[in-house]
Amino acid sequence: MTVLKPRQPVPELKVDTLQGPWSLSDQKPENFTMVVFYRGLHCPLCSKYLGELDKLAGDFADAGVSILALSSDDKERTQQAYEDWGLKNTNLGYGVSVEQARAWGLHRSAGRGKTSAGIEEPAEFSEPGLFLMRPDNTLYWGLISTMPFARPHFREILGALSFVLANDYPARGELV
Repeated sequence: MTVLKPRQPVPELKVDTLQGPWSLSDQKPENFTMVVFYRGLHCPLCSKYLGELDKLAGDFADAGVSILALSSDDKERTQQAYEDWGLKNTNLGYGVSVEQARAWGLHRSAGRGKTSAGIEEPAEFSEPGLFLMRPDNTLYWGLISTMPFARPHFREILGALSFVLANDYPARGELV
């Protein structure tokens, strides 16, 4: 499995989104691009998590952070998540391939039937990950998980970024 290192370039990421094609190399944020990998439509925790992100999308924009949330779901399931979860401000990407998930160091799981939300899990899907990249597409901050639980709260990330920007705090964890 790939381990991305802070201050090093991240893999190129090109995906389709509900708003059209998206490429990490085309992003020109003032401070960071934040990519949030979520499990998919079947995940009730993802619904709440992306709901929090959606409510704070304007605050992230004010902090100079562009955001994308994406999963291995197909376009139809992604559109259903967008509508069912009441999202209005978050661009959702879809179709993350196994190769892309591996390149980003994400853990993968096999589907196990219907979730507590009553939605069938896909045969395979990626577990959560969150990455912030500088405008030069080097990794600043990365988090991956093997489980859907205990993800970082977006309000806390905003608070941390306020400190980071005010103090020119460097990316940490860069040593091999």
